[in-house]
Amino acid sequence: MASAANTNLNAVRETMDVLLEISRLLNTGLDMESLSICVRLCEQGINPEALSSVIKELRKASESLKVSENCTN
Repeated sequence: MASAANTNLNAVRETMDVLLEISRLLNTGLDMESLSICVRLCEQGINPEALSSVIKELRKASESLKVSENCTN
């Protein structure tokens, strides 16, 4: 039983490593934690295209806040 759990855990780690490498090749800017969250959301039925749009919008909003903070300082 423990061996099967270890095999499954190793498969999950390997899959996440491959996904992270693909993410890096595509310059997504996602770290392992963010990528893992995205994968879990997709596994729960979240539309990947909608998730991508939300991430892009959050990045734009974050960048906009950074720019406005720099202008006021």
